[in-house]
Amino acid sequence: MTLNACLAAAATLVAVAFGLSTLDRWQRRRREHELAWTIALGLFAVGGLALWWAEAHGWGTADFRLFFLAGAVLNVPWLALGTIYLLFGRVWGNRVRSWLIALSGLAVGIVCFSPTKSPVAGTELPQGSEVFDVGPRILAAVGSGVPALVIIVGALWSAYRVARGRVPAFGAGAQRVVSLPKRLALGNVLIAVGTLVLSASGTLAGRLGKDRAFAITLVLGIVILFGGFLVASSGTSRQLRSAAAAEAA
Repeated sequence: MTLNACLAAAATLVAVAFGLSTLDRWQRRRREHELAWTIALGLFAVGGLALWWAEAHGWGTADFRLFFLAGAVLNVPWLALGTIYLLFGRVWGNRVRSWLIALSGLAVGIVCFSPTKSPVAGTELPQGSEVFDVGPRILAAVGSGVPALVIIVGALWSAYRVARGRVPAFGAGAQRVVSLPKRLALGNVLIAVGTLVLSASGTLAGRLGKDRAFAITLVLGIVILFGGFLVASSGTSRQLRSAAAAEAA
């Protein structure tokens, strides 16, 4: 395989490991934000798999639709839903989730059935403007830009609140117990950085080539996000284990 295919494969495998971690936590505790992250990471893995296949075998229209839908349109909004649950609680999170489910269904229909300007072929990653008209491209711009801003601002705000000894949540419905504030703050900063890296592929494309830029940012971004998740989780895990033990007793 080419280096780009190997990088796409690495990003996919990290996303699968990350998703299995959040799935395991959701199965044990049934917290809504962990389910949202699991869905987002599943979509990330699907997009990475499409990129992996295309880099190894060449692009086709179906490959690009799958990569565009999972990686550019749906992935980040579901990741941002986890931030909404953590910061604003279940009531607001459920409201946003209902809208997101409807919008996700609409996005699937638009991306899968929108006509293409020309057949997708070759070994180079196409640009959305070369394949689709305005509809799918607006979905990608809104689906990646606004939710990424929610994640970055939410993570940095949480890190600031924790660093000042305050609870990183709005309202009683989203209260969180923090046992290791420094770790939680660092984890939130890493989550913000990972999101920024994943959003930087357009800037790197001009310097490294589109395929190489996407592959590098996918690997770096998902690794940093996974690291931030692990670090942030350790900031609350002790209290969660204590609470689970007390409930079992």
